[in-house]
Amino acid sequence: MKNYPDNFKIIVVGAGHAGCEAALAAARMGTKTLLITQDLDTIAQMSCNPSIGGIGKGQMVREIDALGGEMAKIADVSAISYHMLNTSRGPAVHSPRAQCDKKIYQFSMKHILEKQPNLYIIQDEVAAIWTEGSKLKGVITRRDVKYKASAVIITAGTFLKGLIHIGLKSFPGGRYNHYPSNHLSASIKEHGIELARLKTGTPMRINGRSIDFSKCIEQKPDNPCQSFSHFARPAPAKFRSCWITHTNDEVTKIINDNLHSSPLYSGKIKSIGPRYCPSIEDKIVKFPHHKSHHIFLEPEGYNTEEYYLNGLSTSLPEDVQLKILHSIKGLEKAEILRAGYAIEYDFAYPIQLDKTLESKIVRGLFMAGQVNGTTGYEEAAAQGLMAGINAANKLKHSEPLILERKEAFIGVMIDDLITKNVDEPYRMLTSRAEYRLLLRKDNADLRLLKYGFKTGLIDKKYKKPFKLYEKSVKEIISNPHFKASKKTTMFPWSLETAFKEAKIQREYKTYIERNIKEAEKIKDFEHINIPDNLDFSKIKGLLLESKQKFIKVRPKNMAQASRIPGVTPSDLQLVIINITGAQRTRRSIRRESGKEYRGA
Repeated sequence: MKNYPDNFKIIVVGAGHAGCEAALAAARMGTKTLLITQDLDTIAQMSCNPSIGGIGKGQMVREIDALGGEMAKIADVSAISYHMLNTSRGPAVHSPRAQCDKKIYQFSMKHILEKQPNLYIIQDEVAAIWTEGSKLKGVITRRDVKYKASAVIITAGTFLKGLIHIGLKSFPGGRYNHYPSNHLSASIKEHGIELARLKTGTPMRINGRSIDFSKCIEQKPDNPCQSFSHFARPAPAKFRSCWITHTNDEVTKIINDNLHSSPLYSGKIKSIGPRYCPSIEDKIVKFPHHKSHHIFLEPEGYNTEEYYLNGLSTSLPEDVQLKILHSIKGLEKAEILRAGYAIEYDFAYPIQLDKTLESKIVRGLFMAGQVNGTTGYEEAAAQGLMAGINAANKLKHSEPLILERKEAFIGVMIDDLITKNVDEPYRMLTSRAEYRLLLRKDNADLRLLKYGFKTGLIDKKYKKPFKLYEKSVKEIISNPHFKASKKTTMFPWSLETAFKEAKIQREYKTYIERNIKEAEKIKDFEHINIPDNLDFSKIKGLLLESKQKFIKVRPKNMAQASRIPGVTPSDLQLVIINITGAQRTRRSIRRESGKEYRGA
């Protein structure tokens, strides 16, 4: 065992979407940061769908950008097709999505990391958390090297004891043809952190030359399109179309005839998969009333004929996968390049984390991404960004950055994770946000840019134009005939954008005000803090289930306590009475002590 000759402030374990954002945020905030990854050539790899955004996810990418993260910028650099979802509905659910060139995305992010001052990158595998007594010291790798740091951020994705399934065959892997991390799980458990298993999957990829596009429906890119980043515009590019086809009765029959060879239905896979991104087997079995299901044929880049079959995730045997393909219109001669598969992996229950994503059990240890039970690049990147910011803030003795539910989808996600826990992979949806009209994709900058400036992750050069943009929006709302001077410049914002934003705020004023009032009501509960030493087990009258949940979650205030599933209003009232009663008792004791002192 040897010590690495250099010391770091923060170590980030894993270089997926969470790890990249965590490492960049920490380094940009002035903390000497080390990023350790098993393979430099898979930094920021798009292991599943080569797309960014979607319902709820697109809003979150805009929030990442407003906070100073990198995902939106890289998505714009690599986009080959933009599409705004839910445009037939109100602005609260308008969600941007981009199909990306997965190699441009991957290597663009890798290059940003390599150029970042204060950030060091090493190819190695972390095998253990290094502690001495109760103090975190850093990490130990499989090469028996000790790397010293004051904080560690684990972003292991699906690599913790990853197990891949294709039919009834299974083999270790963090993704196909990549070694899993089989040692780190044991170390995490040894430190008292509870782990469990989840499952996710991916579809087959096929060669575009074997697709009969004349039998498919073309889905053209939006024109004009809207970029993800507030600070850039889409570069002129030759966008590529996606295509749509459907399953049919023959596909249903093939799947039903082969369920005995499915690891999902043979009992081989024990863990739970994502509810909102089910395999084709799950769709056929659980939704028999649907006679067909959409299949989206999505190109993986400019310089490849590889297509991703969105909607056809499967872990059936390869010969069955081929039969399914050849039964689908337009895919009768499809050639499989990569088989679909399922993967099981370890994750840590997020209820064991604070709102900063720091472990309640091992102080200085942060966790972000799929290791917390989430699914998706966007959810991972958002957690990585917040973990990187809060790890840096902790070491600088600065206030943590906590986003509330009324402020950001990121705040909704983190609050859901640490309060409600997960028993299936968590996916962000607009329906999860009770104040979603306040959390639109168009106003992410108005909501969150102040935090980006505060942390230093947004360049100060944007302060003046942004203030002018804010002012313009307010003036246009109060005066629809507002005209700015021709000399007015607010780049990268524009007067056109200001008018669009003001129009939304005017048209939805009543509903927005209602959302604000509802959020204000919750504030009363947020102001009632729960003492860290409150013993829930001694509160008389609490339901046993509620006691157990309170003890496990350790809510910081009554607002968080009220969101714990299964907790009743009467349970909440008992906690409030106990808190206020204890406070009154302490005040009474202080008053009596004061009288005795004065009497003496």
